[in-house]
Amino acid sequence: MKTSNRNSRRTGGRRTSAAVALGAVLALTATACGDDGSGAGGDKGADGSGKGKIVFWDNNGGIRTAVWKEIIADFEKANPDIDVEYVGIAATEYQSKVDTAIQGGGLPDVGGVGAAMLAGFSAQDALEPLDNRLTGSSLNGRVNKDMIESLRAAGGGDGRLYSVPTSANNGVLYYRTDLFDKAGLEAPTSWDAFYTAAEKLTNTGENEFGYTIRGGSGSIAQALDAMYGQSGITSFWDAGKEKATVNDPKNVEALEKYAALYKKATPAADVNNDFAKMVAQWDSGTIGMLNHNLGSYQDHVKALGVEKFRGIPQPVGASGKRVQVSNPVDGLGLFKSSKNKDAAWKFVEFATSHAQNSKFNESAGQVPSNTEAAKDAWIQKAEPTKLAAEALNDGSTTIVQLPYYLPDWNTISKADNEPNLQKVMLGKMSAKAFLDTMAEQLNEAQAEWNEQMGQ
Repeated sequence: MKTSNRNSRRTGGRRTSAAVALGAVLALTATACGDDGSGAGGDKGADGSGKGKIVFWDNNGGIRTAVWKEIIADFEKANPDIDVEYVGIAATEYQSKVDTAIQGGGLPDVGGVGAAMLAGFSAQDALEPLDNRLTGSSLNGRVNKDMIESLRAAGGGDGRLYSVPTSANNGVLYYRTDLFDKAGLEAPTSWDAFYTAAEKLTNTGENEFGYTIRGGSGSIAQALDAMYGQSGITSFWDAGKEKATVNDPKNVEALEKYAALYKKATPAADVNNDFAKMVAQWDSGTIGMLNHNLGSYQDHVKALGVEKFRGIPQPVGASGKRVQVSNPVDGLGLFKSSKNKDAAWKFVEFATSHAQNSKFNESAGQVPSNTEAAKDAWIQKAEPTKLAAEALNDGSTTIVQLPYYLPDWNTISKADNEPNLQKVMLGKMSAKAFLDTMAEQLNEAQAEWNEQMGQ
């Protein structure tokens, strides 16, 4: 296959980024032998006494500060010989702050480590494997298996667990019950019902639309969810883990149908809308359906009231099964440079225990990772969270794991392809050409990763 100059430049950039990630592992592993106590990535640290001071970095500071301070107060009361220093860092700044500390020192003992950032941190040898600590703890058998698998898969391909899940901000299909009732439509629990509703609720002359589609920042993940949900394909890679399934004919057909909704059943502004604009548009207008996640539930309650909408899990496909791509899973990780890992682990174990995990997720409106917390009373009052928790815990949902471990994943799923998806929506590029391009990029990135990992 011929490769354009543009693709050659892009390929070179990818190889460079992958080489940097691998080089960082080798360099930091080498320097770890001469530990200078600076707390940089690769520093082996120590288990410590299980007492004294630990530092915790919150990866969503400001938004989650209040609830974390409650959890810390409870922890210190239960563990009077351990003091926790809380550092709240804005979500938009967290990854760069950790990367800087990995290189220059000053890492905390424990911090928020979600799926999207796992590969970068573990590639720099900054995180402690947690498999043995988890299986030997009170949490064993009480943490959602799909969330564990999402974080394990995101960790870099070595099969280890580098973060204990705290919550999932699961994907939700919100729909206007008042508009559905008025039109005599059933709930969009299947993709067929979804498309029927999108068509019947659209009256462009009255500025009424069946759906709002995400065409701006963050559009790729939503499109992948719609593709795999309809096609029923349950793996992102073929059996040999060499070829991506994104351009499987079933996925191409699914994207064609989904993208064709643009301007026919959606507002024209959607081609540029990120989640904030999309949510605001849905809350203030007469649009039948919206795909987002649990994070916007309270916005909808404030704007519409609980009587005018519902939030349900993604529709099921023709087989009657629900398939969705891995949604953001957050967690807590131990940094390898910590000199007090035993105390830091006590904090992780406490924070993800039944009571504390329930407290955190009730505040955040997300799905608890602790399976006992997922049954608590507050979830029954927040229907989208309740249904999402049931879907993740009852075996009805198959999760397609996204390749967060690839150094190039963020580039491929954002800068490289968001503009191309807009072209598909605008009719300037075919769904097949778009997905073939994305598959080629993914296959190349996967081949480089397999080579580096000795596979």
